[in-house]
Amino acid sequence: MQVPLEHGGLRLDQALVKMFPEYSRSRLQDWVEQGLVTINGNVGSVKQKVWGNEKIAVSPQLHPSEQAYQAEDIPLDIVYEDESIIVVDKPVGLVVHPGSGNWTGTLLNALLYHAPELNEVPRAGIVHRLDKDTSGLMVVAKSLVAQTALVRQMQSRSVKREYLALVWGELDYGDTINAPIGRHPSQRVKMAVVENGKEAITHYSIEANFASSTLVRCRLETGRTHQIRVHMTYIGHPLVGDAVYQKGVQKCQPEVRELLNGFPRQALHATQLALEHPLTGEWMEWHSPLPEDMEELLDKLDEASDGVA
Repeated sequence: MQVPLEHGGLRLDQALVKMFPEYSRSRLQDWVEQGLVTINGNVGSVKQKVWGNEKIAVSPQLHPSEQAYQAEDIPLDIVYEDESIIVVDKPVGLVVHPGSGNWTGTLLNALLYHAPELNEVPRAGIVHRLDKDTSGLMVVAKSLVAQTALVRQMQSRSVKREYLALVWGELDYGDTINAPIGRHPSQRVKMAVVENGKEAITHYSIEANFASSTLVRCRLETGRTHQIRVHMTYIGHPLVGDAVYQKGVQKCQPEVRELLNGFPRQALHATQLALEHPLTGEWMEWHSPLPEDMEELLDKLDEASDGVA
């Protein structure tokens, strides 16, 4: 295609927007940066100008979100598997589902490699998610029938999900947090307790007390995005290591503060999962011990707590 004379003097990306209105500007810019746009046979650059009559060739590519997800040989810690379900112990750092900035290298890609039949199941059978930096148990459906049954259990709140979280501050007793959660009104990457949010209920109990921190067991009655992180922040006890929701500097002994502030991710682990098997109806339950990084932190806090006492 030739550049019309009326586009002369425009930058290449500006001219492309006028010549190919069916594509977004950002997508066209991506193609230029990937070397998929040539001018008179030479690879173009976003900021170079066109003057008219140049021959432009564009080799469009699908955005990753529009492509079929690829199977990838990524190790999985599978704690249970049969013809209907897979229970995975997800490690820290593994994204569950492809999305912006993480189109490959996810749990979904790993599942497609492990069980190719999941290509026939929406979202490769994933029925709930954990944040990238949250570790622990997840269930995956291996068939559409199993997925439907598990989603119904999630909706009826019969699936039992328990988490261990290390939070800032010393708690003396457990409680229930019933506070609606929705998108933060001004910070769109965050969730928050908001009046018009969706119902969210978290039950928590005390597992162990440490200097300036408490290990709590949280049981989810609902499954909102970032629910535990938002709810514990709401009551003034944000998760240790939570860069998104922790506010300000917490008061504590310098050596304890150094330990807690040095933890590189939110201290949250999905430790227990229980549900009714979607095919047999049998009640099944799995447990996952704390990962090594949280265990090491608790050991160091235990020593620091003795020192403080």
